[in-house]
Amino acid sequence: MHSNSTPPRVVVIGGGPAGLMAAQALAQGGAQVDLYDAMASVGRKFLLAGRGGMNITHAEPYADFVTRYGGRAGALRPMLDAFGPQQVRDWVHGLGVATFVGTSGRVFPTDMKAAPLLRAWLHRLRESGVRLHMRHRWLGWRGAALLFATPDGELAVDADAVLLALGGGSWARLGSDGAWLPLLAQRGVDVAPLLPANCGFDVDWSAHFSDRYAGQPLTTVAIESTGADGAMRRRQGQFVVTAGGVEGSLIYALSAALRDQIAADGEAVIYLDLLPDLSAQRVADEVLRPRGARSMSSHLQGRLGIKGVKSGLLRECLSAREFADPASLARGLKRLPLRLRRARPIDEAISSAGGVRFEAMTGAMLTALPGVFVAGEMVDWEAPTGGYLLTACLAGGLAAAADVLAWLARAAAGSATVATTGSDHGFE
Repeated sequence: MHSNSTPPRVVVIGGGPAGLMAAQALAQGGAQVDLYDAMASVGRKFLLAGRGGMNITHAEPYADFVTRYGGRAGALRPMLDAFGPQQVRDWVHGLGVATFVGTSGRVFPTDMKAAPLLRAWLHRLRESGVRLHMRHRWLGWRGAALLFATPDGELAVDADAVLLALGGGSWARLGSDGAWLPLLAQRGVDVAPLLPANCGFDVDWSAHFSDRYAGQPLTTVAIESTGADGAMRRRQGQFVVTAGGVEGSLIYALSAALRDQIAADGEAVIYLDLLPDLSAQRVADEVLRPRGARSMSSHLQGRLGIKGVKSGLLRECLSAREFADPASLARGLKRLPLRLRRARPIDEAISSAGGVRFEAMTGAMLTALPGVFVAGEMVDWEAPTGGYLLTACLAGGLAAAADVLAWLARAAAGSATVATTGSDHGFE
């Protein structure tokens, strides 16, 4: 442990949002912070996620916001109470970046870019004394020291406390490869397997459908699916047909329950409403109108605007008999069954579930490894896209840093007590 005359040295491993936020708070709390990352620069996934518009957080009512974390909402609630959506916006504004609320309730920087925000953040970190060490891949421990692979060979590093913010298992090329999981499991830390979250699914289309419609979006559609509690839920939005299945925002929003259902039952069935703005009665009336010499496909296009990929889906998911029967066809237009076979691989997912179980932690510290703390996506929680992931990573990094500082203070107080007691015994 450090002496009272020198600041404690804390090593943060992982340069994503959770690690950077933890480093900022630790430095502000008086620690000497060294941040190590395997990549050539920090925030790689943060920057890539911001290419389509940097979604920082969400502006929906806070009571609704905290429910988006599903079964882990209770565990995350204290840190989100301390650093929630409004605090995220205030922090961004403090870095000199203005924000606005989009029509969906998502919050963005006014220029929609991640890079200016990251540059301002790194400038603040360096000003506070945080030292960044790039191309240092954590290998575990050598004795009590942390072991890193570097361009110059292996390096052993001592620290008074360690904060791991190594991310989950998605987008391995950007550094989140899950290689830390066996390192912790070997040390007795209870970890859940990493699983894809906010992911697409395989449907196993016919070759004809795949060749013709891969890449086509469904921009006005609703999905009914069974939630984790067994209740049927309906959401409207959009998604994309891929060469082998489906992906996109509407699919991602339902992916946790669908992934778990496939794991339990071998498949998951969702129901597509191809005409969500029309009632079932209106659809049935239009399908049953006399069509004369027109084909059923021409009839659907003329009466209901069904064409392209929606028409293809009807042919793909209904039997020839069902397509030819007006009543069955009308039902299919409003509730078309689609069988999802598999979640796409974790490396394609936007995020991951699994990781260090909350039961293995005392606050943010690993119960099996005193002095080692964890934050961010390597902890076993998940959230939909829409700013929820980033907000919880930032809040988690901040909360973990507070736990580190409190633990160091207790350790220092204990050392001082031991030293004082020893001195008193010396005078007896």
